[in-house]
Amino acid sequence: MARLADYFIIVGFDNGKAGSGEGSGKIIQRFPCKDWTDASFPQGIELFCQPGGWQLSRERKPPTFFVVILTDSDSERHYCACLTFYEAEINLQGAKHEETEGEGEETGLIQPAQAFAPKSLVLVSRLDYPEIFRACLGLIYTVHVDNLNISLELLIANLFRCIVPLAGGSQKLFSLGAGDRQLIQTPLCDSLPITGTSVAVLFQQLGIQNILRLFCAVLTEQKIVFHSTSYQRLSDACRALEALMFPLKYSYPYIPVLPGQLLEVLSSPTPFIIGVHSSFHNEIQELLDVITADLDGGTIKIPECIHLCDLPEPLLQQTQAALSLILHPDLEVADYAFPPLPLPPCNMKILDKELRAVFLRLFARLFQGYRSCLQLIRIHAEPVIRFHKAAFLGQRGLIENDFLTKVLDGMAFVGFVSERGPPYRTCDLFDELVAYETERIERDEGNVQKMLKHIRELGEQLLKNENPNPHMSFQKVPRPTEGSHLRVHVLPFPRVNEDKVQTLIQEGNSKHQSVMPTTIVEKKCVVPAGPSVASLTDKAGSVFNSARRLEVVKNCIAYIFENKLLETEKMLQAALRALKGKAARQCLTDELSLRVQENRTILDHQQFDYIIRMMNCALQNCSGSEEYGVAAALLPLTTAFCRKLSPGVSQFAYTCVQDHPIWATQQFWEVTFYNDAQSQIRSLYLTDKGDRTGINLDKRIKGVAPPDNGRTAMDLAAEEMRMWPSLGKEKQQELLQSEESTVYSLAIHYASLMVYLLVPLDTSQNKLLRPSATGDWESGTNSIITTSMAGSVAESYDTESGFEDAEVMDAAHYVVRFITRFIDKVCTESGVTQDHIKSLHCMIPGNVAMHIETLEVVYRESKRLPPIMKPKILQPALLPGEKIEFEGLRVFLYPDGREEATGGILGGPNILPAEGALFLTTYRIIFKGTPHDHIVGEQTVIRSFPITSVIKEKKIHIQNHLQQGTQEGLQFQSSTFQLISVTFDEEVCVEFVDMFKKHFLKLRYPHSIFSTFAFAIGQTMPQIALPKQKEKNTSFRTFSKTIAKGAKMAGKITMGRQSSGKKKTSDDRGSRLGFTEDDDVSDDSELPPSSTLKASEKSTMEQLLERACFRDYQRLGVGTISSSSSRSKTEHFKITAVNRMYSICRSYPGLLVIPQCIQDSSLEKVARCFRQNRLPVVCWKHFRNKAVLVRAGGFHGRGVASLFKSSNPPGAVPVSSEFLSSLEQEKYLQALVSAITASYKMNANSIRTVRLNAAISPVLARRDKLSQTNQKSSFKERSQTQGVLATLRCSNRNNGRVPAADIGARLAGKDAPPPVSNVAPTYNPARSRQFALYIFGERSQIRGFKLELGLNCEFVPVEVTDIRQVKASFKKLMRACVPSTVPADSETTFLKTLADSEWLFQLQKLLLFSTSVSEVLESGCSVLLCLEDGWDITTQVVSLAQLLCDPFYRTLEGFQMLIEKEWLSFGHKFSQRSNLASNSQGSDFTPIFLQFLDCVHQIHKQYPMAFEFNQYYLKFLAYHSVSSRFKTFLLDSDYERLEHGTLFEDKGDKMAKKGLCIWETIERIHRKSPVFFNYLYVQSEWKRMLRPSITMPNLTKWDYYTEETLSSGPSYDWVIANVKPETSEDTDHINGAAPQSKRKTVWPCYDDVSSVQPDGITTLLSEIEKLENKLTQSPERWHSVWSRTRSASRDDSGLDSTLKKQSPDTAGPIPNDFQLCQRRGLLHLPDSGLGEDHSTPSSANGVGQTSSFYTQFASKTDENRSFEGILYKRGALLKGWKPRWFVLDVTKHQLRYYDSKEDTNCRGYIDLADVEMVTPSTPTIGAPKTANERAFFDVKTTKRMYNFCACDAQIAHLWIDKIQSCISDA
Repeated sequence: MARLADYFIIVGFDNGKAGSGEGSGKIIQRFPCKDWTDASFPQGIELFCQPGGWQLSRERKPPTFFVVILTDSDSERHYCACLTFYEAEINLQGAKHEETEGEGEETGLIQPAQAFAPKSLVLVSRLDYPEIFRACLGLIYTVHVDNLNISLELLIANLFRCIVPLAGGSQKLFSLGAGDRQLIQTPLCDSLPITGTSVAVLFQQLGIQNILRLFCAVLTEQKIVFHSTSYQRLSDACRALEALMFPLKYSYPYIPVLPGQLLEVLSSPTPFIIGVHSSFHNEIQELLDVITADLDGGTIKIPECIHLCDLPEPLLQQTQAALSLILHPDLEVADYAFPPLPLPPCNMKILDKELRAVFLRLFARLFQGYRSCLQLIRIHAEPVIRFHKAAFLGQRGLIENDFLTKVLDGMAFVGFVSERGPPYRTCDLFDELVAYETERIERDEGNVQKMLKHIRELGEQLLKNENPNPHMSFQKVPRPTEGSHLRVHVLPFPRVNEDKVQTLIQEGNSKHQSVMPTTIVEKKCVVPAGPSVASLTDKAGSVFNSARRLEVVKNCIAYIFENKLLETEKMLQAALRALKGKAARQCLTDELSLRVQENRTILDHQQFDYIIRMMNCALQNCSGSEEYGVAAALLPLTTAFCRKLSPGVSQFAYTCVQDHPIWATQQFWEVTFYNDAQSQIRSLYLTDKGDRTGINLDKRIKGVAPPDNGRTAMDLAAEEMRMWPSLGKEKQQELLQSEESTVYSLAIHYASLMVYLLVPLDTSQNKLLRPSATGDWESGTNSIITTSMAGSVAESYDTESGFEDAEVMDAAHYVVRFITRFIDKVCTESGVTQDHIKSLHCMIPGNVAMHIETLEVVYRESKRLPPIMKPKILQPALLPGEKIEFEGLRVFLYPDGREEATGGILGGPNILPAEGALFLTTYRIIFKGTPHDHIVGEQTVIRSFPITSVIKEKKIHIQNHLQQGTQEGLQFQSSTFQLISVTFDEEVCVEFVDMFKKHFLKLRYPHSIFSTFAFAIGQTMPQIALPKQKEKNTSFRTFSKTIAKGAKMAGKITMGRQSSGKKKTSDDRGSRLGFTEDDDVSDDSELPPSSTLKASEKSTMEQLLERACFRDYQRLGVGTISSSSSRSKTEHFKITAVNRMYSICRSYPGLLVIPQCIQDSSLEKVARCFRQNRLPVVCWKHFRNKAVLVRAGGFHGRGVASLFKSSNPPGAVPVSSEFLSSLEQEKYLQALVSAITASYKMNANSIRTVRLNAAISPVLARRDKLSQTNQKSSFKERSQTQGVLATLRCSNRNNGRVPAADIGARLAGKDAPPPVSNVAPTYNPARSRQFALYIFGERSQIRGFKLELGLNCEFVPVEVTDIRQVKASFKKLMRACVPSTVPADSETTFLKTLADSEWLFQLQKLLLFSTSVSEVLESGCSVLLCLEDGWDITTQVVSLAQLLCDPFYRTLEGFQMLIEKEWLSFGHKFSQRSNLASNSQGSDFTPIFLQFLDCVHQIHKQYPMAFEFNQYYLKFLAYHSVSSRFKTFLLDSDYERLEHGTLFEDKGDKMAKKGLCIWETIERIHRKSPVFFNYLYVQSEWKRMLRPSITMPNLTKWDYYTEETLSSGPSYDWVIANVKPETSEDTDHINGAAPQSKRKTVWPCYDDVSSVQPDGITTLLSEIEKLENKLTQSPERWHSVWSRTRSASRDDSGLDSTLKKQSPDTAGPIPNDFQLCQRRGLLHLPDSGLGEDHSTPSSANGVGQTSSFYTQFASKTDENRSFEGILYKRGALLKGWKPRWFVLDVTKHQLRYYDSKEDTNCRGYIDLADVEMVTPSTPTIGAPKTANERAFFDVKTTKRMYNFCACDAQIAHLWIDKIQSCISDA
């Protein structure tokens, strides 16, 4: 029973504070005047009466009503009903009255009020009857406004005299005494919320999706704010949202109406549900962590920082479907051809309850079986219950579901367990639903009609709870007269007589006290347990839980206890793999428990070892949800099984399973303790009265199950709680003591168990619960590689308290503190007395000390055991000069996340894990061992990679189930896509591990390059004395004189274009001039002394001329190095040696190609205007149209360029000085453009002059800026953005031109948008022509960059990939290819992670950029690249563009020259990007060079016939670019190489050679074996530009990232050794394999399958070599043998027939290549793994399958020869005229040619179907001198023009007639 009203308050406008700006309210009167003892007075009620603020109004507003809910300190809610009306302001009214007093007397009229003040009548109650409150306050207002003759004091007093029952469904009829008749209907059950129609209204306001989002938000404890212009809507919305949470209750701040003066509450860190008026909408928008719902607009706003968890499927979909059917019942029949009659509109109250029924069903499904996971700890006097969250989530199959996890962790669920956990209490609708209806709900999900029927039934029950007597709802309450609030003569609300009201209240209270109150007896019952927990998702059982695998575990355990060691050894590995399944782990614990019951717990050493390994494996394979259950089941077993070490000394199993982190998790001990406490309490009440006081814990340990009478602990607790009130005090006290003693005894037992599991066997190590001592490891790293050192398995004890002890504690102190914390927590919650807790505190240290003494003896005796036979440590094979720095440490190698070698889902041999040794050499980290699985134990496992390629190392803690007692491990990750993850054997002490780390760090970052392995082969470190800072000028001057003297003695050397492009031999380079410092030669050119270089006397000009740059300049003919007088007048560029001292730019080569008219002295000023002084220089020239490719660094910003700003720049065409502010820079660029323009005009006639389809748009930058908004599109969308580009390229391949207007947009990965039709373009004659030079620069450089018309160049702004993006993408690529661990999420596939890395997307952008540049060059226009610093993206693009345009760079020699020129001489920062130097250890690995090689790989995949080298060559370069085995990639520029003395080599002094060069090694390998040769290479036919398809489907993953050869390690370390007598090969590979047996496992991750499978080519070459050895002949080189073999294999099909089918528009020519291979009788040879002996039939270059070699011959008599004879044919570019024997075949429509008339092999043919015309022509350069001028004719095909010359004019005309006749006949 409760009062209807606790307080009645009259709140009015505070006139005293009216002038302060913002008004306020004050309490005028309150009733009663004193507070009730059971209900406190709500403070601050005046703020809530006017939430928007107290303000006067110019008009009289109608009365308003709303309910405010306030919560007191006891969490009890007070419902404050506010009725607000307006009355004339007295003070203002009095002032007006004085002014108009005279006038009023004359007229007799009262002037209307000018201002109205609000006044509120507030009713405060603890009951929730808003409509009753509205009627009561309305009645009081009616009596006042209508001036009824009724006492207000009586009405107010009757509010407090009305007593209302809380629940039970009874009705209360009352009247306030104003002729009213009111009825209060109490609900049947007070636990069910009363909603009226608020839920239905909320769904109408926000909709289904928004309501579900708010529902998930409130359950996951998010902050929610409603806003509306109606206060009552805010209250109803908050009420509805809280009602949807039932059976959970909201326990955070709940304020349906928040006053404006308290808006700072919205910034509180705790979750809340708050309603705010829409006038404060702007203040709400500033909140970043609050979900806002607009009730008036029907929208919600979720900030980006909030991750909202959704309901788990299929509950989400089922709930949405049910809500749709309820809200839209006509949706199901909307598509019917003859729909039924429309249903009448649904009652809002019924709709409200049906909507709530849907959410009741949802919670019943969500919490199904929750009572089976309740842990009962105590029954009396109050039950103590905990919820086992891990077990519930695991059995529901939702362990990884964020939504349910957050719900179970929330405060609402804690209250749910506390309220609904007791087994004997009052039940409601939800208890019945979750106990009896869950199965029906599951069955009805597929049947809509049954589901709707159940929902309606639940809705009827909810409606009946609110209104059990609907027929007795008659009420009569007078209402005010309509428009009464607008009356002029309304008097203010009178002051109520407080004494009279108080007297009436006291009279009413005395009457109620005299009447005996009717109490409703609370109906308590036993709460039904309901069904057990079931999985929410119907997942099929795992294969690991099959009956066969369970049988394997059982048999293995049986063999162990039967001491059948041989059978156990065979089955052990299979049993360990089977333990990955949950059922198998449960089977293990069950089988071991049976052995405990049989008293078979004392084992011998071998049995003990097997049992320990299975226990460790079971604990290791536990997931988060199952971990507690398996560990709890194994806990008593660890104290049962033991072995005898010596008389009186036994070692138990717990000493060997301590390394698992589960034992250091306090939550595990708590859950396990509570489970056992529940079992003990159950046993206590099941036993007889005499056995209740003692509980035998040993029975549980020995596996004896307590007697089970079919009654659970909850059933017993319900019975005990029912009987508790009827028991006497003595009996109650006895039960309390029994329970307390039971829990106390269990606490003692658990304290002992924790001592067993937590104190390590070797206490001297102090490894328990302590953070990893990173000491030397971190100090040695100096934060060079990574800071991700793995910590300890457990956190510090003082983590919760916020501090840690500075002093170092031993293991005993840590164990004592850990157990003490556990005891305090569980004993306090379980009601253990303080005396018992203190006794436990005193007992724990003694137990720990005593156990440590016992373990010392056990540890000493365990060390005396004979060691287990371990595999022999295999020594690895080493390279010449490679030394072992640290002898092998015995370790266990674990998988790197790839499943190929683990025997998992992919099958195959179980190669990993393996046991062996970890070696550290001067070059590599090597693991060598054997698989732990004895079935494949004969094989050798090798995994190694160079030390300098390590990009990440960290400590790891892997529980090793192979052998107990292992220490911590290490993980090394290499940029060669290899990973070594090892744990150390127990025999490896910590000191050895620390020494290994120190040696590794020393080798990882050597102090100088001479400490690297590249200089370790028979070399001594040269003493490099770098000059001091003060001597840099003198040292430069000395070197300058040396260079000048050498140049004078050498004379003026002119290098013409006719010089050979091949590398000079050692004999040619050996005869060079020598220079001495004594020669007195002065340097004419004054070079600034900016170098600190101390050069040797051998650094002469002639050595610079031998560099790859100059040799390539010779080949290309881009300039001369002679004086100006001897230069050709038509030469526009020159080669200058002004940078020979590297004073202009240290990252450039010594020889540069610049415009001829530029003076060398001006280059220094020009270089200052570019980043890193990298001024524009020519690096390549097109062999046909003479277009040049120019590279440079990016332009300097305005701040730097303004230092050299010239106000009057000379020249006919001024360039904007805002960007090109340097005078010398402007001169240089003008000279560059002039030289390019002159060359462009001179060669205009020799190239096709089709103009570009479009020019660079002046609004390109703005257009690209708009397209930047799409830059963050998905990976799939980006791959589709190239469609326009592909169409554009195909449409322009016929004319050889590319529309450069779209280049800039396309380079950013976006297509240029189509032109807008409604914008009229302005005509500009300069924009409609083709420019000679296109400058590709960064988008930021376009500001102020203006080019006039006469300059004939155009600026193209581009966007390129940032270095940080490359680093991030590479890290993700590493995680995809080498994940280190198997992903737990099955959806995280390799392809998904590869796509998320965006590596292929970056390759696509890079190839797009390079292809665009090459197309511009092919069109005859030159290109200048001014990007970043000029050594990353620039180097990639210029290299790829040259590779696409120039076929020379697709040869072995040319590709070497390309890398030497563009990457080495032009200064790519290999050392910094690859983290090879100590000064770059703080930066991440940036794979710029690897990206370039991957792009080459993509092109090679599409054009395998265009490259002389194969894929293995690219992998070889990628591997050794980071290996430091060769000096080639160690430094960043030629300047650094010269400074270290490695740039030039003296061929005369063999001892002076320092370091290995990769190119010399490749050349030696290539001479001996065709390992780098591509058998598909066709040199003569691939002279054109390559146009690869760059769409995403055509880009593939490079197998370099994923392939592995565990049999021999990486296949890239070749050794050039002397020929051994028993072998015929000069090449040997580091395989390090054990003696080969006949049995061999062939598996992709173990063997190199391509080398294991034989192929016809390698077999043929091997057989020829064997025969030559038998005949005592010197073996011929493989290349000559291959040339003769290939020549003999050609048939009549010819090469042109195959190439004819390959159109330039074809995306990929691979199918045609395979057709060619089939016609030749050969197969494509992929790159092979290396290291196989060539004397065996295995491939040196790899093959996919065996093939036979056939030579095909055709007789000339079988051919159809219509006409034949000798014709001179002009070869391809730069080739002369040669006589050939031509045959015209009318039948095949071919024009074939042979070397001679007797030749049987066709050398080529022309398909007459492709011939367009045959016309006479004129002689050309190089034609036969004796030929007649009329004997020339041309045959034009669709692909090219063929030039022919006959013996005389008559024969020429005859050939023309024959060919034309054949064409016309066709």
